[in-house]
Amino acid sequence: MEPGKAVAAGAATVSKTADYDAAIAKIVESAQRLGVELDEKEAREWVQAMANEEAGGDLLVDVNTGVYGHRVSMLDFAPADLARFREMGKIVGFDDRPPNVLTALSISGSAAQSKINTFPADCDFFERINIKADTREEACAILADMIREKALATASGPGHRLWEVKFGQHPVEAKKAGKPVGVKSPMSWTPDEVKAGQMEVELLDGSKAVYTWADATRDPGWCKIDWVIADSSRGKLANASNVLDATWEAPDGKIVPLDGFLDPYFQEVYLDAGSIPIFSKLVKELSADTVDDYVEALEHEVWKYTVEHPSYGKVARRLYNVFRMNGHYVEAAFIRELFDEPITALYQVAAIIQTLNDAAASGDDFDSETMTEQVDKLIMSAIQALDGPAEAEMVGHLLKLRNSVQKHGAEADRTEDMTDVQTAAMKAVNDYFERALRSVAEIDAYLKEIVARAP
Repeated sequence: MEPGKAVAAGAATVSKTADYDAAIAKIVESAQRLGVELDEKEAREWVQAMANEEAGGDLLVDVNTGVYGHRVSMLDFAPADLARFREMGKIVGFDDRPPNVLTALSISGSAAQSKINTFPADCDFFERINIKADTREEACAILADMIREKALATASGPGHRLWEVKFGQHPVEAKKAGKPVGVKSPMSWTPDEVKAGQMEVELLDGSKAVYTWADATRDPGWCKIDWVIADSSRGKLANASNVLDATWEAPDGKIVPLDGFLDPYFQEVYLDAGSIPIFSKLVKELSADTVDDYVEALEHEVWKYTVEHPSYGKVARRLYNVFRMNGHYVEAAFIRELFDEPITALYQVAAIIQTLNDAAASGDDFDSETMTEQVDKLIMSAIQALDGPAEAEMVGHLLKLRNSVQKHGAEADRTEDMTDVQTAAMKAVNDYFERALRSVAEIDAYLKEIVARAP
């Protein structure tokens, strides 16, 4: 089976057996009971577009904007913010080093799903980096050099600050900055540690160990870089991250993922059509079972966020992607309408407050007026989304946070209010999404089936 064939197969099954009108009428009724505005005509058009086997294949290219991606991603992408993402890409993206290093930068997650995520929390990027080298060790060394060069070059600048680099894997259990780290867990580097080229950890016997950048280079693992960025077009601060999918192309043409796993491409919108050749070369390496493996991995996360660490906002996001890929398009159409309701603005709160705290504590010259304005927007979101005591309590905490940000207060002065706001916001979002997902019998039954599975 080629990548994406399971989508077409699922679509064909649904188109032959499901009564779309009746199914959509049911989700419209569920939405009305919840007070969610669901445009029945738009939902039907989206379902039909998803189920259409003649949609032009898996990969779609927008000739007007030069972006491309899997058809299920492109259906949810709105080009309005494209200039904004491309501007951020100048900070977070990697340059090619032709002919041996070629890259393909994309936006992913809620950033790519801009038609339905009215209140995205972060600016998530994803980048494929293919490195031609004689040996894996040489490819790892090139990747290490590129990541360190990028981190140092973007450590601090007008409107941005490097926050964290994940590169390398811990060889043994230890503690770093008082927090436990497990074997093979990603090494998290602060900007100062990247500059020094080393970090210190405490081993289980109480002794200290020093890991160098060269130590991390031997086994890069999962690589990710995070920044705090002043999003001038929206007048706010945002967390911008770039997850790297690095591959080694051996002299015989064999492609080897440096972290042991080649990522699928079902949640990304790539920003430059010029990168299609390297993208196409890499996705050809995906296994015949890529779609099934992708759905299985997402379903495991649904289980985790339903049973182990309940978070129904995360459940909804993952179920939306599962349903898009396995042919449950009507259920997906219902879930996609949930993300732009006022209460989902609170989904931003935990991420935004942490971003504000990072910026305020950094000592860098982030605009205090912009930060204050951002808290004001959170206050308005809370007023719109909540009622009664819950509204009063959250607004009270946000006002204290606003005062602290204005005065560039110490981190300790903000901790309690941050924790209280984040807890209250996530509880409200969690309750909303659980109630909404359980209101549709088919989704409720699907969740119960997943919960019943062994992890």
